[in-house]
Amino acid sequence: NHWAAVTTVGAPSPRELHTAVWTGTRMLVWGGNSSSSYTNDGGIYNPGANSWTAVTTVGAPSARSSHTAVWTGANMVVWGGYSFTGYKNDGGVYNPVANNWTAVTTTGAPSARANHTAVWTGSNMIVWGGYNSSSGGYTNSGGIYNPVANSWLAMTSNGAPSARQLHTAVWTGTNMIVWGGDHGSWLNDGGQY
Repeated sequence: NHWAAVTTVGAPSPRELHTAVWTGTRMLVWGGNSSSSYTNDGGIYNPGANSWTAVTTVGAPSARSSHTAVWTGANMVVWGGYSFTGYKNDGGVYNPVANNWTAVTTTGAPSARANHTAVWTGSNMIVWGGYNSSSGGYTNSGGIYNPVANSWLAMTSNGAPSARQLHTAVWTGTNMIVWGGDHGSWLNDGGQY
């Protein structure tokens, strides 16, 4: 029942609304924004050594915050978000061993959004919900991304919960459960997909 400090030596710059995933041995943080800018850099934290190494920006998605990230078992997939240039419907696949990025296709991808959720099923990333002020606001749509095929499948909205952002989502092993969030007021409902 105690805390130990995470070193700031070599750490990424200060930020908020970034993402973090756990690889099994390391924490990967990426993206986010500060008071004056968005970023597309990040860091790999080794808790055993209490040390950081940089995530390359070569080939990385454009700077953003309020995106999502999942760990596939070998790679981090980031998608969506928002920056000064608007809402995003693109992303990237980062391999920490090779320290390189490959682009996530936008063909068949869900509409651009931020404040959505993403879960990893073991073979696919499911993104759902979110917000885009320039295309109708809140959404209850989503998509299923296969990183091996670099392809998207659309999700049905039949029976889906109402449109929302800032909700939560978990993967049960067979279903995605979403709950709560905001649609101009706070919500206490959800759905299983």
